[in-house]
Formats: sequence, structure tokens, C-alpha cells
Amino acid sequence: MSSSTLCLRCLKRSLVPLESSLPPTAVQRAAFSTSPSLLVNPPKKKAVGAKPTARSGKSLKLAKNTRTATARPPAPGERKALRKRVVLSNTNALEVHGLKDLSKESVGKLREYEGRVLGLSNDSVDALRALEAFKPNQGWSLFRRPATLVRKETVELAEMMSDVKETQKVDRRVLAGEKGSGKSVLQLQAMTMAYLQGWIVMHFPEAKEMTIAHEAYQPVKLEDGSTGYIQPQYTAHLLSNFAKANHGLLNNLRLSKEPKLPVPVQSNITLLRFAELGATDAELAWPVWQALWAELLAPSQPSKEGLHRPPIFVSLDGLEYIMRDSAYLSAEAQPVHAHDLLLARDFVNLLSGSTGLPNGGTVLAASSASNRPSVPTLDFFLNRNHLETCNKSYNAIVDRLAQQIPKLKNPAELDLTELDNLPPNSLPPFFLSRLDTLKSRVRESKDIAQLTRLLKDRNPAALQEWNPYLSIDSRVAATMKPSDTGKGPAVVGTPVQKLAGLSKTEARGIMEYYAQSGMLRQTVTEGLVSERWSLSGEGVVGELEKGSVRARF
Repeated sequence: MSSSTLCLRCLKRSLVPLESSLPPTAVQRAAFSTSPSLLVNPPKKKAVGAKPTARSGKSLKLAKNTRTATARPPAPGERKALRKRVVLSNTNALEVHGLKDLSKESVGKLREYEGRVLGLSNDSVDALRALEAFKPNQGWSLFRRPATLVRKETVELAEMMSDVKETQKVDRRVLAGEKGSGKSVLQLQAMTMAYLQGWIVMHFPEAKEMTIAHEAYQPVKLEDGSTGYIQPQYTAHLLSNFAKANHGLLNNLRLSKEPKLPVPVQSNITLLRFAELGATDAELAWPVWQALWAELLAPSQPSKEGLHRPPIFVSLDGLEYIMRDSAYLSAEAQPVHAHDLLLARDFVNLLSGSTGLPNGGTVLAASSASNRPSVPTLDFFLNRNHLETCNKSYNAIVDRLAQQIPKLKNPAELDLTELDNLPPNSLPPFFLSRLDTLKSRVRESKDIAQLTRLLKDRNPAALQEWNPYLSIDSRVAATMKPSDTGKGPAVVGTPVQKLAGLSKTEARGIMEYYAQSGMLRQTVTEGLVSERWSLSGEGVVGELEKGSVRARF
């Protein structure tokens, strides 16, 4: 019973209930307090970004708009084939009337075609395509048919190869120069001339693919106890290209001795079938390569049927990649030097002269100026050997002038026609200025004795020496500058030929070809030739093509 309804005097319940001063539903609050009311269940705050609740009942639900791939995925190697695809014809380009082909007859008199464009015959194109001599970034797809400019260096290369064929000597050189100067195209022209003259042609299209660890490899023990590395699949690919390009020539040659192979081989098999045997089976590719290489380097025996061995032309593009450590790793997880890859070592031995060519031939390597790796040792010897080559050219000119002295009665009779007609790009500017100074001093000489003293000037450029405080790659140095053993004649370094820009006569010849093909829609005048020649860095052929043809697209 509540105490509020009792009487305080008699303890009886009151008939009228007492009313409380506070309503029964009032909220009890503390006196003199300003705090808010305390609710049993305070309202919850809505979450930030809360989605409205879904409406109950039937609703249309749509799936995500996902596109399913209906095309088939690219097959293995399909993207690489598309990237390396070479187009050699443009049916929209005009046909150049009167365009002569580079043939066996024209190779002997190429001096007459200097500064003109000559086409490539179908047989030559098939052989060059098999050797992968054409590159996708070259401008073959802009014209009706493949054709090349006969420049001064092309003529010199043709004369050198004719001399090699007659004397059976070996010419080794490295082509260098800035990007777009035409190194790979000059190499292609040399391959074409070698093919037309009946040489055996071997070409390593991209040294980069040999060294970036994209091909399978395996170690082998060599006779000296060291470890070398072979690339079976890449070797089979090279043998396939080699067999396709030299099909007619290899079909008339046969083995001279029985090779050591894990499978039996016919004793008198042709070199064509022998190369195809290694091309179809990667396990046999390396033994076949070794036996085939030994056959090609054997002395020729013209008196015996099938044992005649013609001169050999061997070339490689991208020299920098085989003059450094490759991306392959040894069993100890150490980088494998590119010279330990036996395919690269075979070419390096040819380039340095360690392996001879008894039947004569040419070894031609081209450096790369686009996407090239840093190889300080090679860069040093390229510059040094180039100066050495220029010194020899300078000395040869002075020697020819000195040979006239015994026949002279006075200095005015000296014939200076060679100096007057010297092409502007034949030597670097330093050597040309020295020759100009020599020419003026010769004309001012008063007697034969003074003239003789003037013509004793030799080696105007001092050869630079390697900085001893920097590490040097001894294997690269041995290739580019072999050490002198003191036995026999002095050993010289590998000659380096730097390609400069075209002369204005050569630039005019190729621009006229652009106009006749419909790719240059301007009249070829002296002013236009001078303008484009200057804008292209004094005739850099790659820049000349960009400014004259590709700028329209």
C-alpha cells in the first residue's frame, strides 16, 4: 500500500486519494540542470552514403553489362610475326619507268650508277627476305617495288668485294654512324652483291634476339675445359634461313668428310639437305651447324665434284648486344658474357680474324644507333679504330702524291687533281682541313727538297688511349684491337667505317625517285634539294626520307 494514501493521525486510508504534485507521466529531471533528456532508445544516426532500402515486392533485376570476348586469343608467336611483318610493295605508288635492276653485270660497273636508284630483282628479294635483311621500320612499304640508292660507300664496297674475289683475301669491317645514316641498308646492298656474284651468304638479323634470354639455351663443355652455351632453337632458325637463301648454291655442294652426328647421315649428302636436317630438328641443330661451318671454312677443291667452296659473306646487325653481358644466367646465377654464347663467339672470331676464311670473303658488322645499350669499351674502340682508318686513308693520299716526286723537275708539276676532286664526306672535317693546308703549302713550295719534307707528314690524328682508372672489357678489346704478339706483321684493329650523310648529288637522285614514285609532290629543284639536305642534318638519309615522304602522312 502506498504511503501517500494513509492518514498521518489515525493511520486510516483516505477516502479521497491524494493528488501528487507531479504528473504520473512526467520525466524526472534534476533541479537546476541544463543537460538534455535521457531517452531509453536514442535515434541512430544515418550512415554516410547509406543506400535506401530496397522496395519489397517484385522488381526487375538487370545483370552487369559485361562483354564476353568472342575472338580467339592470339596464337603463340602471332603477335611477334605481326610486329616483324615486312611489306615490300605499295600498289598505290607509281611505277618508275626506266628503273634498272642491280644485277651481276651492273655490280662490276657500279661506279657509273653512283647517285642513282637501282631496283632489286625478284630472286634477290626472295633471298634477302629469307635472310631477314629487310626491317619493318624501313620505308619499303611506300614504293612500288624495293629499290636502293647507289651511294659512294656502295661503290667502294662493290670494288672491295671484287678485289676479295680475285685475291681470295678477307675484308673485315664495322659500320658505324648516327641513327638513320643507312648502315642496315648498306649491309643489305652488300648481301645483294654477294648473292649475285655466287657467294655463300650468312646473316645474323638481330643480335639482340640472341642475347636477351628469349631463346632456350644449355651449357656444353668445350675442349679447353671451359663452359659454353648453345641455343638449339635459334640455331635451327638460322639454318632454315641459310638454306632458303642459298638454295641453288648449296644444292651443288656436298660434304667432304663424314660428320659426327648422333644419327647416321649419307656420306655424299648435299649441303642443302644437310642444313635442312638441322633446321627441322633442334636437337641436331648445333652438331649440324658445327659440321656445316667446318665444311664452308675448308679449302676449296675445284677439281673434285661438289667440293668447290666459294667465298663467304657473313654479316651481323646490332653489334653492341654481343659485346657485353647477355641476359642469360649461369648455374651460379651469374650473367653469361655474350662471347660465351657459341653462336656469337663464331662471329666474333671471324670479326677479329681469329678464324680465317681460306677461300676469301667479307665479314661485316653494323652497329645500332636506336635503342642501343651502353658499351663503353666498344664505343672507345669504334672511335679509336675509326681514327686509325682515317689515318690510313690520309697516308695513302700523301703516298700517292709522294710517288710523283722522282718524275718532277719543279714543284709546280705535281698533279693535285685527287685533292681537288676529293668528296666532301670522304673523311672527317679534321682530315679534310689538314689536306687543304697541305695542298696550299705544296703550291707555295719553291723546290723539290721542300716538297719532299712536306709530303713526309703522316698520321695527323693521335690515337686515344684507354683510361687506366676505368674497368675495360678485355674480351671486347681483344676483338676490336687484337694484341700484337711480335711474330710476323703488326696486327691492326678491326677497321671501322662511319657513314656520314649523302652528298647533294646523291640526295637529288633519291628525291627524284621519290617524285617519280608519286610520294613527293613537288618539283625537284636545286633550292628544294638544298633545303631538305640541310634540314636532314646534311643528308642523313633516314631524316631525308622523313622530311620528303613521311611528313605527308
